[in-house]
Amino acid sequence: MENQAEANKTEKEIYGILKTVIDPELGINIIDLGLVYKIEYAQDRGIQIELTLSSKGCPMGDVILNNVEAVIKEKFTDVRLDIQLVWEPVWTTDRLTVEGKRALGMDF
Repeated sequence: MENQAEANKTEKEIYGILKTVIDPELGINIIDLGLVYKIEYAQDRGIQIELTLSSKGCPMGDVILNNVEAVIKEKFTDVRLDIQLVWEPVWTTDRLTVEGKRALGMDF
């Protein structure tokens, strides 16, 4: 049985991988945009990711979701992946990281 430290290490690795997924409209990664709400890994359940989009009508939503799946599957080829698109809580600019705000030219 794996320990929590190994699971945490894998979750941090997934976090880093998701920083490579760029929102095509804004040119900023989905982590700094605050679109990723949850990353969990357990050997028996695989990888579970909850994320949202900046709006329900986001025209690049499918592109973002497909890119998330592609980058995770590239590294974790034999691990079950469950990506959930959620709308609660609603995304706001408050979820932006400092780097995301800086990239958008916002004061923080």
